[in-house]
Amino acid sequence: MATKRPLPSLPAINGKHKIFVVDDHPIVREGLVQMVNNEQDLTVIGQGEDAYGSLRAIRAAKVDLVLLDVSLKDSDGIELLKELKAQEPELPVLMLSMHDESLYAERALRAGARGYIMKQEAPSTLLDAIRRVLSGDIYVSEKMSALLLKRMVGGTSKNQDALPLDRLTDREMEVFRLIGSGKPVREIAENLFLSIKTIEAHREHIKEKLGFKTSAELLRFAIRNSPDAK
Repeated sequence: MATKRPLPSLPAINGKHKIFVVDDHPIVREGLVQMVNNEQDLTVIGQGEDAYGSLRAIRAAKVDLVLLDVSLKDSDGIELLKELKAQEPELPVLMLSMHDESLYAERALRAGARGYIMKQEAPSTLLDAIRRVLSGDIYVSEKMSALLLKRMVGGTSKNQDALPLDRLTDREMEVFRLIGSGKPVREIAENLFLSIKTIEAHREHIKEKLGFKTSAELLRFAIRNSPDAK
């Protein structure tokens, strides 16, 4: 987890580690690229805004680390993470998100991420997280680290004292996020390349897990609580 110990020296091609940035907001993405490129030991060699184009580019570029946003316009960052880890198991991925770590950090780590950091953090903290992941560490905030250690040492189950959304699978969370963003079932199905019946089945499972009887109740809750709700 995040610590304050000195960082080890890291071998890198031409003295710089190659970073690939995936974020679907152009202004945010360009800001990240500029910040990384200002560092003497880091360089951005590619960037993407969607899952499928980024997956191909990352595979071709042979990068040292992927800086990946949780929410993408055509997919879910967690699903892209799983694809990346299936193809490149040793590739370090640092998840970056505007969403609270209580919603996604543990999911990201389970899916293979080496760290999770919120966009509200200072640039110096993000750069520290990048270097720590490159050095082989796992990076999360002190608050999240304490929570994970408490669960491990205390032997408490993941769902004990957890948020209701923790009961959802990664795919259900993806559907819930899209429901909260106002997308109808047909559009969700198209975005996720699934059938309408499959999305409707996921919606029913989400309703059951969250204790709602109607789709209208679920929609109201999703609008208030989805990470992508406006």
